[in-house]
Amino acid sequence: MLLLAVVVMAALSVVAVGLFSQRIVDRGRAQTAADAAALAATEGGRGAAQRLAASNGAILVGYAEVGDVVTVVVELNGARATARATDGP
Repeated sequence: MLLLAVVVMAALSVVAVGLFSQRIVDRGRAQTAADAAALAATEGGRGAAQRLAASNGAILVGYAEVGDVVTVVVELNGARATARATDGP
């Protein structure tokens, strides 16, 4: 009985670590998509940001352009990331 409990706890730990790892990967991918979308938006506007976000598997959920500064928010598998870029000096 004790052995079964140890096996079950080990299995649950492996599953928890796997889920946590996937969240970390999704967060990194979301940030990459946001960075690319923000940079693209400095030259091509909102449309370019949407295309770059989509090509990285994300959805553009926020876009703001103030002067020469662009801020975007993207979502990928529930992970949100924000990035800001400018084409100015």
